[in-house]
Amino acid sequence: MTRTIVIIGGTSGIGLEIAKDAIARGEHVVLTGRDLANTQAIAATLGDGATGLAVDISEPESIKASLASVGPINGLVLAAIERDANTVREYDIARAVRLVTLKLVGYTETVHTLLDRLEPSVETGIVLFGGRAKDAPYPGSTTVSTINGGVEGLVTTLAHELTPIRVNAIHPGIIGNSPFWAAKPEGVLDAYQSRTPGGELATMEDVVGATRFLLDNRGVSATNLFVDRGWRIT
Repeated sequence: MTRTIVIIGGTSGIGLEIAKDAIARGEHVVLTGRDLANTQAIAATLGDGATGLAVDISEPESIKASLASVGPINGLVLAAIERDANTVREYDIARAVRLVTLKLVGYTETVHTLLDRLEPSVETGIVLFGGRAKDAPYPGSTTVSTINGGVEGLVTTLAHELTPIRVNAIHPGIIGNSPFWAAKPEGVLDAYQSRTPGGELATMEDVVGATRFLLDNRGVSATNLFVDRGWRIT
């Protein structure tokens, strides 16, 4: 039987690489983005094994209708993120509310919506995306650090409530070849590389491999996995 994996936020960056990996493994992929035409065009480049849907998890009330066409699934990856710099001294409430809604309410409502279609088995995995900012803050990371800490708590309660389905999270560090970081001016990543054992940053391929591990490994649940090649221990 062909497995079906839903990837929320699968039209670019790491989410798209996860989709490509799943297709290469012979799985069917449902990937989502905010713009339907763009999402369907990207799905078409992946071949017959991919379907594109428009979903905006920053508007959680719309999630149920947006995912209505999805049938039985064997895995769910919540990779949709937004970046934001928001300090306490210059606090933007609207941006903060949007980001908290997207990642904590939106992630949870997506799981709630798809729960009747997730195979209730230890073979089924859900992977949430957080980030190292939860315990490695930087100037302007107030909202990002808070919500990524919330992802860690969300993993624990979901893993408890949804058993036998397994729930885990990935918290990437600086991913050197991701579109966001690869576009930085020359020299920007040098300081980060110098703090990583071996002097190399984690890659999108590393994150894809970690995602696959959490989707498939029957013995792993309620785990928050760092993918940063040991950044900050040197």
